[in-house]
Amino acid sequence: MSTPDKSIDPRLLASAKAEFLKNGFLKAELKTICMNADITTGAVYKRYKGKEELFCAVVEDIVAALTEFMESRSNPDFSALSDAEVYASWEMTYETMLPMFTTLYEYRDTFSLLIDKASGTRYENFNHDFVTKASFSYEQYYLEAQKRGMAKTDITAQELHVLVSSFWTCICEPFVHNMTWEQIEEHCRIVCRFFDWKKAIMLEKPKV
Repeated sequence: MSTPDKSIDPRLLASAKAEFLKNGFLKAELKTICMNADITTGAVYKRYKGKEELFCAVVEDIVAALTEFMESRSNPDFSALSDAEVYASWEMTYETMLPMFTTLYEYRDTFSLLIDKASGTRYENFNHDFVTKASFSYEQYYLEAQKRGMAKTDITAQELHVLVSSFWTCICEPFVHNMTWEQIEEHCRIVCRFFDWKKAIMLEKPKV
């Protein structure tokens, strides 16, 4: 009985990632992936239905990380939050934003694939879908702040979507343009200065 070659999967995924990064999903060649991984096409089809499923396997870890991140911020129990905690949820600082950039930098290659080279796959609308979910979460926090008399302006769900879309673009662009970690650290500081959510919703600090 032959022993399965366990070295195939990491070689295949590494080769696929390199090819997808170079050419994007649509122009990537399965035969090139196989040649660079030193495996047969048959070995790929034993593991994946085709090129799209292989692409999804390459990006599955970053998809899971972002899904978990969004779920942790969805449907909060506002009854358990004080006014001070609701106020603090709108504060964006280098210290609070850096963990997000750190995670994305750890997955920088597959994150770049997901947001910039997924056309033709089930993830081609990932950015829009992620922003839609994030916008809904922001809206819940905004409505809660407004209900408590802390948010002093009216902002529509559509306007929030536009703002969150701009915010997400600012998060993504350093990875699309292959910035160094030092550049991303400085970018994080700039983004925190640029996006003042408290001013956007005219948030008043609760009285102690």
